[in-house]
Amino acid sequence: MSKPLAERVRPKILEDYLSQQHLVGPEGSLTRQIKKGIIPSLILWGPPGTGKTTLAQIIAEESGRPFFVLSAINSGVKDVREVIEKAKKSEGLFTTKNPILFIDEIHRFSKSQQDSLLGAVEKGWVTLIGATTENPSFEVIPALLSRCQVYTLEPFGKEELLQLLERAIKVDPELAKKQIVLKETEALMRFSGGDARKLLNIFELLVNASETENIEITNAMVMSQVQEFTTRYDKTGEQHYDIISAFIKSIRGSDPNAAVYWLARMIEGGEDVKFIARRMLILASEDIGNANPTALVIANNAFQAVTTIGYPEARIILSQCAVYLATSPKSNASYMAINKAISMVRQQGDLPVPLHLRNAPTKLMKDLGYGDSYKYSHDYEMNFADQEYLPESISGTRFFDPGANSREQSQREFLKKRWKDKYGY
Repeated sequence: MSKPLAERVRPKILEDYLSQQHLVGPEGSLTRQIKKGIIPSLILWGPPGTGKTTLAQIIAEESGRPFFVLSAINSGVKDVREVIEKAKKSEGLFTTKNPILFIDEIHRFSKSQQDSLLGAVEKGWVTLIGATTENPSFEVIPALLSRCQVYTLEPFGKEELLQLLERAIKVDPELAKKQIVLKETEALMRFSGGDARKLLNIFELLVNASETENIEITNAMVMSQVQEFTTRYDKTGEQHYDIISAFIKSIRGSDPNAAVYWLARMIEGGEDVKFIARRMLILASEDIGNANPTALVIANNAFQAVTTIGYPEARIILSQCAVYLATSPKSNASYMAINKAISMVRQQGDLPVPLHLRNAPTKLMKDLGYGDSYKYSHDYEMNFADQEYLPESISGTRFFDPGANSREQSQREFLKKRWKDKYGY
């Protein structure tokens, strides 16, 4: 049986690796390390189809190291120990550099499985490269995470996906036999969602479904074919992000019926209960926020509960939380406020803290005026003193704009009374 197209055209050298230029481009943070062969243990974090496995293989090839692979889906502690022993025995046979142990979906490893890696990583028997679609801060134990550098991989952009298709048509012998014209690619881009593997899988299906050697790719052709094979939920990647996206957008859109439907799709597909609960926890702050602060409490309690209980009973807690969040008033004011503030920090740099707000633990700092003229709010009527809290150059800048809901409207009135016209509330 022929290998899948994604495997047949997988890049073997760094020059053919089309994405993640912030990591492996000419000025990328990993480029010099790869070229020198000085590779630290690292975690590659990104959505499916962003080239994590490919990058790990290229790192091993470019640095001239033995390469061992484990999948967290079907490997246990025994497998980990066996491959570490093999790696130890191979060290020095072909190279003076320690072998690379690549673990796909490392977030699926239990604490004991991750613990079994610590000694080998710490003693330098192996260089660990872990791949994960989940935030390693949550899914990788602190002791192991502290020994690894974390690199974030981004979804492919449209131009990168087009380059990938054109390269596949050019270098794959089976595709080279056919006359393929990419007349329209919008549907291909949309269905792939920045996932290179998904794009190549869809493209291969289209090519194989054609009865002629002359193939013209159009949006209509893609739509008719793709609908037939994207109906099944695949928790390992194909629809993982599409379904969770539909779930979150249904809650954000205040539709509990759609929310529980997409929730059911994930539960029936065997989705990780913590993954679902974590997304609702984020949404409770991002999309509801102070319109209903209790939403964050409910979502956090739901996360703790389902982590303890697990399936099948966790489905009830997830459903309760999803319905509560969907029927809560919505506001993204706090989310927008921090985004605006971060944008300002990046634009303006480290603006000086006003003298009256500075800490003055030493006599010299006091002599320099640190803390002078600061008004202690509780010494004033209604616990409020009108003074400047922002750097002078951005005085009056409003980051927080309360939403159109009763709770945040009361916040707006509170701020208007305190700050009069300063922030335009």
